[in-house]
Amino acid sequence: MEPTIEAYNELVEKLLALSVAYYDNDAPLVSDFEYDRMNNELKRLEAEHPEWIRPDSPTQHVGGHVSEAFAPVAHEVPLESLQDVFSFEEVAAFVERMDASVPAPHDYVAEPKIDGLSVAVEYHDGVFFRGATRGNGEVGEDVTENLRTIRSLPKKLKNAPARLIVRGEVYMSHDTFNTLNARREVTGEPPLANPRNAAAGSLRQQDPAVCAERMLDVIFFNIQLSEGRSFQNHFETLEAMGEMGLPVVAHTLCNTPKECTDAITAIGEGREGYPFDIDGAVIKLNDLAQRQTLGSTAKYPRWAVAYKYPPEKKPSKVVDILVQVGRTGVLTPKAVIEPIRLAGTTVTNATLHNQDFIENMGVNVGDTVLVQKAGEIIPEVLEVVKKDSEGFFRLPAVCPVCGAPAERDEDGAAIRCTGAECPAQRLRNIVHFASKDAMDIDGLGPAVVEALDKAGLIKTPAELYMLDAQSVATAERMGKKSAENLINNLADSKSRGLARLLCAFGIRQVGAKAAKVLARRFATLDELMEASEEELTNIDDVGPITARYIVRWFQNEQSRHQIELLRQAGVSFESREEIADTRFAGKTFVLTGTLTRFTRSEAEEIIERFGGKASGSVSKKTSYVLAGADPGSKLTKAQSLGVSVLSEEEFLQMIEE
Repeated sequence: MEPTIEAYNELVEKLLALSVAYYDNDAPLVSDFEYDRMNNELKRLEAEHPEWIRPDSPTQHVGGHVSEAFAPVAHEVPLESLQDVFSFEEVAAFVERMDASVPAPHDYVAEPKIDGLSVAVEYHDGVFFRGATRGNGEVGEDVTENLRTIRSLPKKLKNAPARLIVRGEVYMSHDTFNTLNARREVTGEPPLANPRNAAAGSLRQQDPAVCAERMLDVIFFNIQLSEGRSFQNHFETLEAMGEMGLPVVAHTLCNTPKECTDAITAIGEGREGYPFDIDGAVIKLNDLAQRQTLGSTAKYPRWAVAYKYPPEKKPSKVVDILVQVGRTGVLTPKAVIEPIRLAGTTVTNATLHNQDFIENMGVNVGDTVLVQKAGEIIPEVLEVVKKDSEGFFRLPAVCPVCGAPAERDEDGAAIRCTGAECPAQRLRNIVHFASKDAMDIDGLGPAVVEALDKAGLIKTPAELYMLDAQSVATAERMGKKSAENLINNLADSKSRGLARLLCAFGIRQVGAKAAKVLARRFATLDELMEASEEELTNIDDVGPITARYIVRWFQNEQSRHQIELLRQAGVSFESREEIADTRFAGKTFVLTGTLTRFTRSEAEEIIERFGGKASGSVSKKTSYVLAGADPGSKLTKAQSLGVSVLSEEEFLQMIEE
């Protein structure tokens, strides 16, 4: 079919949207390989129809914009991207172009292409001066203070020229990525998508302390500018950077097309040896003077190409299917397969995601499946290529770790363990129990919980109240004083009341607000435990799904054991939620803008104390919108719907009557 300009424009718009997601939001929507495929199709269309080329086409500029949150930095030497190639034939063609364009002999340098965030780092007399992101290639973002938090970035160099700008890649190591995701799972935060985007998002944090917590690293691969010292070739610059004390990318000198492709193969096969993700290998002309002669196109230097490794797919037989229980209680099936080599690593496991995926795939033990690993950490099953079993695998009806019932989420595909004392969930359960919206136990964050767990002092939330200062003091990160403070804070938390205790239990769909609603309806925990689904559903803001979760949680043997331990420890089961009067009964408030008389949470608490409800969105059912300074779109919507808008003064009059 003959391509049309409409199809071209549609492809440009799609790639522009994907570029914003990748470069600006650090949240890719498609794989790198898929993006490259689409980008190559765009190049082909533009080569055939140059009259179609738009000024904003992704081929005409480096991806990414400069955020207004950071000061701009103009790059003295542009930070260009590289032309991608996808076959050894294209690598050979590149070498042939070099042979035809610059005098022989010449050689090349092969390097792994790190999948991170490109930066330019400047030194004055060997002292770190400034650092900036690539941005659009011409102007980047000043991230100097964030770069200072990176331990692998030298703050002072040895025998450096008077002024030096080097280009490198900020990355998050595999070990760090796995550690941070494990912590996020404990605290209930969504997992980081991949190391590249985790690194990019971390470096672009406005608070350097947050960046420091992400434990980033950096590695360098080019000298952009050198005042006071000259170099003849690229290999020499890499060696010089290493001598100055900079961490430098691994590099191999190549003299022939075959040596170039051999180096690419070796880099691909050695992926598992790198602490960072790579998405290809770079072949660069070595001679710097010849590079100057060749120059660049509008977007790429002519003297280098980036070979992109295709996603490897291989068949393998499923020899078993194991079910793992995550820290949020979700049961995740994993296929154990006969060993295969993919993307430089030996693969023996592949994710099967969830029960719906298994059923749609029709996979079971004994089948031969196609497995892919396109640079991702976890390989996945793509399809069944040979069916040698009957039916498909079914996840168990009980948790394989603790034996509690495993139930499917009413609102999703996940099958989840319902055990309040499940060992697989204990860290997350304890951290949540101690969190600010729950029992608010000061000094009991994730790191302390991990230390107490490692010391074998706690297995369930209720066991927190059995701790003593002497035992706690023996745990890592704890001393005598901090142990005594923790025990005192635990004692204080016993009187937090029913609403916080309900939130601390971690019942599905029962957060801080729902817990307050329940605590206003029931005077004690024992009363709530006797409530039926029908009775719960009749309460405002408690739907049938939430009611079912509540009843099932209280029916669980592990939950009742926890409650009994808490009762023995003297934790209050009584409600402290009182309604001062009912003047706001049946009224829904929405808050917008900045309030000056009280915080947003204080205003919501007042509304709830007078029997009203605080909501996050405006609708026809909204009674009032309380507007502070600089209100947003909620005010506009309220005005369009005819909803009453209150100032802070008017709200104060209502509550002081």
